[in-house]
Amino acid sequence: MFGSNHHQEIVFAVIAMAFVLFIWGRWRFDLVALFTLLILVLSDIVPPREAFTGFAHPAVITVASVLVIGRSLANAGVADSINRLLSTLGPGKLTQLAALTGLTVLLSAFMNNVGALVLMMPVAIETARRTGRSPSFLLMPLAFGSLLGGLITAIGTPPNMVIATIRNDMGNAPPFGMFEFSPVGLGVAAAGFVFIVLIGWRLIPSRTSPSGALDAFSIQEYITEIVVPPDATMAGSIWGEIKNAMDADFDIVGLIRNETRYDAPSTLQTILSGDILIIEADPEDLQELLSVTGFQIAGGDGSVTWSSNKGDLITSEAVIAPNSELEGRTPSGIDMLKRYGINLLAVSRQGEHIRERLSTLRLAIGDVLLVQGNPGSVREGLRSMGVLPLVGRDIRLNRPKKNTPLVMAIFLVAIILTATNVISIQIAFVSAAFLMILVGGVSLREAYDSVNWPVIVLLAAMIPIEGALVSTGGSLTIADAINSIGAHGSLALTLLIILAATMILSGVVNNTAAAVIMAPIAIDVAIGMGVSIDPLLMAVAVGASAAFLTPIGHQSSTLVMGPGGYKFTDYWRVGLPLSLVVIAVSIPLIIFVWAP
Repeated sequence: MFGSNHHQEIVFAVIAMAFVLFIWGRWRFDLVALFTLLILVLSDIVPPREAFTGFAHPAVITVASVLVIGRSLANAGVADSINRLLSTLGPGKLTQLAALTGLTVLLSAFMNNVGALVLMMPVAIETARRTGRSPSFLLMPLAFGSLLGGLITAIGTPPNMVIATIRNDMGNAPPFGMFEFSPVGLGVAAAGFVFIVLIGWRLIPSRTSPSGALDAFSIQEYITEIVVPPDATMAGSIWGEIKNAMDADFDIVGLIRNETRYDAPSTLQTILSGDILIIEADPEDLQELLSVTGFQIAGGDGSVTWSSNKGDLITSEAVIAPNSELEGRTPSGIDMLKRYGINLLAVSRQGEHIRERLSTLRLAIGDVLLVQGNPGSVREGLRSMGVLPLVGRDIRLNRPKKNTPLVMAIFLVAIILTATNVISIQIAFVSAAFLMILVGGVSLREAYDSVNWPVIVLLAAMIPIEGALVSTGGSLTIADAINSIGAHGSLALTLLIILAATMILSGVVNNTAAAVIMAPIAIDVAIGMGVSIDPLLMAVAVGASAAFLTPIGHQSSTLVMGPGGYKFTDYWRVGLPLSLVVIAVSIPLIIFVWAP
C-alpha cells in the first residue's frame, strides 16, 4: 500500500536535496547517500530494520567481488600483455587510437570501468610520449570506451548489476543473465567506438604540453609553495623585478608572511626572507624560478624541504585514482615525507583555479600531483597510496605475475557458469574472488584495498531510498507523468524519455545512483503502458552508462581530466554527439531485441 501524499512529498524533497548535494560536490557521494537515507529513516519513511539491508543486496556483493577479480587480473599481468601487444603498433594515430580504445572497451566488459581505464592509461600516455603526440588525443576516448564496454555484460558496470537484480526484486522475473545485456550493449558499444575513431577524436582540442622532463602530459599549471631562504639570491627584491629577471611564465597567487595571508600581491611587493609564495606555474617554469632566485620548494605539509634539483632524486607526476587513501584528505594530514619518504611539491586541478594553501587543500579524484623522492620511495609510496603514476611504465608492470593460468581459468569458469545459468552471478563471482585469494592471485590486503568502498556505501544506501520511492507511490507518480507525455502509447517515445532522463541524470550524479532511482520509475511506466518491463530497464541501463556530457558523471571521466588537460566544456563537445549516437542506435535495438 502506498504511503501518504505527505510521505511522498518528503521523499521527493529529500531526493531533490540529494541531487543538489551530488552536483555541489562538497560532500562525497557516499556521504550524501548515507545522509539522505538517515533523513528518511528519521522521518519514519524507511523502517529502521530496513535501513541497512542494502549491504546484503546481491548487487552490492557482486560489485565488491568484481572489483577484487579485477585486481587479481591486473596482478596476473594483463597490463604487461597489453603493453607488449601495443608495442608492435605502427606510428599511425588512428591505428593507435583504435587499438587502445578497442582494448579498453573489451576489458571493461569483464572488469570494473575504472579498473580497465587505470590499466590502459599508462600505456596510452607512454604511446603518446613515444610518438610525440598530446595525451589529450587518447585519454578521453579511453574514458568513454570504458563506459561503452561496461554496457556489454551484467558485470561490466555497477548500474547493470543493479538493473539485473531490480528486475528480480520488483519485476518478479529472473535477474538478467551475464550476456543478456550483450545484444544491445554490443551494438551500442560498436557504434560508439566507430564514432570515436572516425569523428569523435577530431572534436577533442589538442592541449600543448610543457617541454622538458615531464613533457608527456598536457597538464596545465600546478599550484605549489616556495619559501624564501635567508641566503636566496633575490631575497629582498621587488616581485616585478623577479618576474623580469627570467623568461618563465608564472603567477603569484598568494603570499604568507608571519602567518598572515595576502592574496595576489602587486608587482611592487618586496619579497622578504621567510616569505612563503603560492605560485602557479608549470614544472619547467617553476624550475627556472627556483634556479634564478635561489628560492626553495616548501613541502606540501608546509615544511621546508629540499630543492627540486638536488642530488639523485626523481620528480614524477601521478593522478589520484578512485579509492585512493588521498581522496578527501589534505597534504598536511597525510605527511607523505614521514610515511613514504616522498615529498608533495605541487598539485594541478584541471578546471579549477586553486587559491588556497597547498597544505590545507582537500585532494580529489583526478588531481595530478608532482612528487619527489628517490626512485624506490616514489614507486612504493604511490602504489601504497593508490595513486596512478603517469611517467614511464606503471609500477606494477615490473612486478612478478601472480598465478596467471589459475587466475584466468577461475575467471573463465565463473563466466561460463553464469552464462549457462548453472549458478547466479553473485555466487559465481564471490566464489571466483574467494578462489583467487586462496591461490595467491591477490592478497587479502589487496582484495580489501581493491574494493571501492564509497561506491559500496552509495549503492547500499540508495537501495532503501529506492524502496521508499516505490512504497510512497513516488515512482508511480513520475511514471504517470511520463505516460501522459507518451499518451498515444508509443514505446519508442517512452524509451527516448526514459533513456534521455537517465543519461542527463548520470551526467550530474553518480551513474549507479541514477540507475537506482530510474529503475523503479521505468518499471511503473511499463506497467502503466501494459508492456514488458525489460525494454525500459534496458533503456535505464544504457542511459546510466552513457555519462559522457560532463567530467563529474563518472569516475573514468574525472580521472582523465587532469592528465589530458581537458576543460569542462571539452566533454560536452565530444559527449553530446556521442550521446546522440547512443540514442539513435540503442532505441531500435532495444525494440528489436526486447519488444519484437
